[in-house]
Amino acid sequence: SIGTVPVSVYTADVGSYTTIIGMVLANLTESVVQASVTLTANPDSVTGYIVKDVLIAPNSSLRVLNSGEKLIVASQNSLNVQTNINDSIDCVLSYVEIT
Repeated sequence: SIGTVPVSVYTADVGSYTTIIGMVLANLTESVVQASVTLTANPDSVTGYIVKDVLIAPNSSLRVLNSGEKLIVASQNSLNVQTNINDSIDCVLSYVEIT
């Protein structure tokens, strides 16, 4: 479960590139949850938002990537998720890694 501390849900290995082809966030609580997804470019630690403070209804889910959208994650970059409530979100990723 993901909560108020950013969690790295995926980090691309050195020398590899990854295409994220699906990402779902599931709200595990009875409350509305705010969720943010960021991409961090390492080693510089430059971070950008994919979604910021998006609201997810109680006991429902959000498709962050859908309808054929794809996200490229370069070598050593990481995908992170954070919410406003502890232990409130599960994340499911589908990806293809090229090494």
